Amino acid sequence: MQYMILIYGNETDAPCPTSEEEGLAMMKPWMDYTDAMKEAGVLVSGEALQPTPTATTVRVRGGETMHTDGPFAETKEQLGGYYLIECADLDEALKWAARCPGAIDGACEVRPVVKFD
Repeated sequence: MQYMILIYGNETDAPCPTSEEEGLAMMKPWMDYTDAMKEAGVLVSGEALQPTPTATTVRVRGGETMHTDGPFAETKEQLGGYYLIECADLDEALKWAARCPGAIDGACEVRPVVKFD
């Protein structure tokens, strides 16, 4: 079964690297985590998202399309990225989510993916 790990964190608390070396050091836990999922054969896909100021929310009301800058809801934590994984069951997916670097100072939401034929 496929599960989505949605990674939430506070964008304003995220450290900004001052050098390429520092940036690579900050990314190492993420790359190690991604590599571990690849080696285990559970990784389907995963991507980081641009910060929320780049988001646009679309609503259609009464046939009229409205665009709003930013995310849909004001929250302390923002969706920063995701992993789509293939696991035997929810317990396995939760174990992978617990290993995610984003769970250390943010939160990881795990949801089963609905498959339509």
